Amino acid sequence: MKRLAAAAAIALACSPALADEGMWTFDNFPSAAVKAKYGVSIDQKWLAKVQDGSARFGGGCSSSIVSPDGLVLTNHHCVRTCVQLNSTASANYIKDGFMPAKREDEKLCPGVSVEILKDITDVTARINAATAGAKDYIKARDAAIAAIEKDACKGRDDKYRCQVTTLYQGGQFKLYTYRKYTDVRLAFAPEEQIAFFGGDPDNFNFPRYNLDFGMVRLYEDGKPAKTPNHLKWSTENPKLGEPVFVSGNPGSTSRLLTVAELEGLRDISMPDTLIMLSEIRGVLEQFSAESPEHERIAKNLLFGVENSFKGNYGRFQTLLDPAMMASKRTAEADLKAKVKADAKLSAATGDAWGELEAVERARPTVEKPYIWLEARAGFRSDLFSYARSIVRGTAERDKPNSERLREFTDSRLPIVQKNLFDARPVYPDLEKVVLVYWLTKLRENLTADSEGTKLFLGKESPESLADKLLASKLADPAVRKALWQGGKAAVEKSDDPMIRFVLATDAASRAIRKTYEDKIDGPADRADEKIAKARFAVYGTATYPDATLSLRLSYGAVEGWNEKGKPVPAFTYFPGLFDRATGKFPFDLPARWLSAKDKLSTKTVFDFVTTNDIIGGNSGSPVLNAKGDVIGAAFDGNIESLGGDYWYDGSVNRTVVVTTAAITEALKKVYGQDRLVKELTGK
Repeated sequence: MKRLAAAAAIALACSPALADEGMWTFDNFPSAAVKAKYGVSIDQKWLAKVQDGSARFGGGCSSSIVSPDGLVLTNHHCVRTCVQLNSTASANYIKDGFMPAKREDEKLCPGVSVEILKDITDVTARINAATAGAKDYIKARDAAIAAIEKDACKGRDDKYRCQVTTLYQGGQFKLYTYRKYTDVRLAFAPEEQIAFFGGDPDNFNFPRYNLDFGMVRLYEDGKPAKTPNHLKWSTENPKLGEPVFVSGNPGSTSRLLTVAELEGLRDISMPDTLIMLSEIRGVLEQFSAESPEHERIAKNLLFGVENSFKGNYGRFQTLLDPAMMASKRTAEADLKAKVKADAKLSAATGDAWGELEAVERARPTVEKPYIWLEARAGFRSDLFSYARSIVRGTAERDKPNSERLREFTDSRLPIVQKNLFDARPVYPDLEKVVLVYWLTKLRENLTADSEGTKLFLGKESPESLADKLLASKLADPAVRKALWQGGKAAVEKSDDPMIRFVLATDAASRAIRKTYEDKIDGPADRADEKIAKARFAVYGTATYPDATLSLRLSYGAVEGWNEKGKPVPAFTYFPGLFDRATGKFPFDLPARWLSAKDKLSTKTVFDFVTTNDIIGGNSGSPVLNAKGDVIGAAFDGNIESLGGDYWYDGSVNRTVVVTTAAITEALKKVYGQDRLVKELTGK
């Protein structure tokens, strides 16, 4: 499952990280290396302050707390789902922006939680003891994780969440305790055309002119949350060469994969992912062209698909790079030689690399049915997602916590429930498009004669089955809540067509998931863990773990780079935005920006680049100066950084950031948001 979640991503050179490489955990940050290179002292007080002001946003972004009244800074593309869900045909906040005049007008972000990491505890020994000699590794590991999470949060109120995070591919397990906020409201979002100016052509490129920021507010008991430990907002321009830090939640990297795993990714998983993304992009583009309303309701999904395609294509090119693969083979040979030279270590590690090669040989026969019957089932259909959560959740919660599917353990049930209970629009026309696409591809990939196709489609065509499923009432949160609270008995009695469909097919989906775990995930995780422990024995913790959507800190400097012999400056300024504007999509500007052109400072840095090592999931991360003040929000990387899933090349990998100076300038002179500026700056 980790492979499909990443859909990309090479191993660390098995030696201490060099240059500005590394997404480091807060309890293993290389302060001495930073001091030696940049002369900056990062002590525990600094780390604690930054950790307390950094937050995981939603299911895949980062953010920072930037005021004493719960104001949170992240990217526009991280809040765009909230913006979309609060929009209507007559109030299109994606197009026109969301700019409330007062706090009372801030709008709920359905399904969104914000989490602040409060504590880290090592639980490796407990999980190792539970899995030692286990026949079913995944079941034993997940049972141990569920028990640890439940014990850790026992007696705490529902404001906290306890989550075990796997590091170094199972070499370490850490218990992360989060303070969570579930009442999250949209406070400000600019127009998409300034937040994503340049559109897909400029994506993953630089120079950039994107005001890619959005703001939400945390609420408790119906009132803005008090957040005295917020980070300080800076209105100063970044300076060339100054050291900077990115605190965020990078989603997934694959720098610790073996050569065999990378080759399987290159030859099997990635081509399939790229084909799927290119096909659904075409489907959504056609749907969007049919009417302005279709364009509006599909915009968010199409944005995500286009971004994923471009990102995965860049990663695929890295997998095809002989130099990258050669570096991995060299690093792997070095580790193997050191393991072989130690008889005790060699015996403990066994032939873990050979075990992974066997997994990759088995993958082709299992992966396609797993993808279409389980991992991509429903393919972004809200109705299907609700039905599966209700059917599985009501069945799983009756089991002991240690025996449940991981997504329904006690620590995760509040998130499932929030997603089910929060009101959000469901668009039947878009639902039909994604359901028909999924069912068509299921039949195409598994063939019409397969048992899976016969079970899911029966005698129906994808179109006719989708029409029947769209009679579901699950768009109504009251219906979802009643089924959830009614439990398994209520679900089994339901005549809702989507509930009946999931009930009829879920055994097959669960079966292929179990097969995938037994033949692919389980053996791979066990072998990866052996290699991780061998790596620890040889190199210690001088290297950092792969990204896991958990809080990390990277260090670097404000610095441009050379691209094909041509220098790329580190900064862009407001005049460059207007020079780049053509008046035609995607280089058109909102009218209020054209009117404000002469008011904006020509000396304010708009966007800039740094050498920080980041990846997807870092979107919205605060970019901090040496004092720990927020000077920007990371929103992208350059095209060269897409290979960062596998390795870091400090000569060209760059993080792209929108400055807090530019945000402040825009709030004052374009949007007239003096209220927000005063809250952010205290002036």
